[in-house]
Amino acid sequence: MKYYMSLGSNLGDRARHLKQARLWLEKAGARILKQSSVYETEPVDYRQQPWFYNQVLEIEIGCNPISLLDLVKDIEQRMKRRPAFDKGPRVIDIDILLAEKTVVQTQKLMIPHPRMSFRNFVMIPLNEIAPDLVHPLLHEPVAELVRSTGDSSAVRKIEEAPQQLAV
Repeated sequence: MKYYMSLGSNLGDRARHLKQARLWLEKAGARILKQSSVYETEPVDYRQQPWFYNQVLEIEIGCNPISLLDLVKDIEQRMKRRPAFDKGPRVIDIDILLAEKTVVQTQKLMIPHPRMSFRNFVMIPLNEIAPDLVHPLLHEPVAELVRSTGDSSAVRKIEEAPQQLAV
């Protein structure tokens, strides 16, 4: 199944943490099809913290969304993510944004990610790699949704995306 995922880090060596998360995903069997540039992004919600590095990936992996969530939580734990408080600083944050056209609404997991269309740090990198992708609930392409996030937080490209990996 194909998924779109958001990676974020605002503690320590942020670039290294994003790279480590990508490596752990690959080690677990994910094939990274596309990856956005890395962006430095202003914190949203809790603003008294360091700026983030964010990136969006398109991956393919042979597991269902709940199993992928378990994998993501395992990777975050291996990378020493320690929950401090909601929306606070973190070594790594990995969110499942989309799972093809699948909609999941459980207490444990919601796909599409419920706040993705309101966040520049998600929508700008997603638009870079999948502008024509249609949100399964909003029925709008990412290129349209990115224009109406209502988010005024700053997002600056700091590292160009590597050559796209999709074949």
